[in-house]
Amino acid sequence: MKLNKFKRVLVLAPHTDDGELGAGGTINRMIDEGNEVHYVAFSTAEESVPNNYPKNILEIEVKRATKTLGIEQKNLHIFKHKVRKLNYVRQEILEDLVKLKKQIKPDLVLMPSLNDIHQDHTTVAHEGLRAFKNTSIFAYELLWNNITFETRCFVKLSNENVDAKFKALKEYKSQSSRDYMQEDFVYSHAITRGVQSGCKYAECFEVVRLIL
Repeated sequence: MKLNKFKRVLVLAPHTDDGELGAGGTINRMIDEGNEVHYVAFSTAEESVPNNYPKNILEIEVKRATKTLGIEQKNLHIFKHKVRKLNYVRQEILEDLVKLKKQIKPDLVLMPSLNDIHQDHTTVAHEGLRAFKNTSIFAYELLWNNITFETRCFVKLSNENVDAKFKALKEYKSQSSRDYMQEDFVYSHAITRGVQSGCKYAECFEVVRLIL
């Protein structure tokens, strides 16, 4: 199935970088195939920024990273809720999602897994499901937060798609020490999912809702 069946795609990222980590290659492929991709980040995690960086560094980095993937800057939506506190503003998040639904009318939503154990990710996943219950929803993989993950959908990626994903992640210099940002992890994970789906590279998603 061609991904351009989904004309408008909305990526839900609890924090800047989550969308790139879970679906960066797929985002790049979708844009290559003509999809309109929107990206919304709910927290720029200013409270967790390393001391040697300005507090707004993640806002700067997400703009660079999403541009690297091919997302138009007008399609980047940034909220500044406090990191690890999204559950305190879940109604506000739901209302923002409903507004985005009316504004964008997405055919597909990419969001964290409902089984993701990070409190912010769980909040965005559950409010995303509430807001988009009549829309196709795929949950992306952040395996360090997923105790269980159903490998139901694989998106085949080209070398260029995976390269674009890694180049986008390299824009997050403030997060460069994290294990999951390393080149060998990014490519080996894509290779693993590729082996499972009969190709060189892939990303994997849980199918939460599929409306055809």
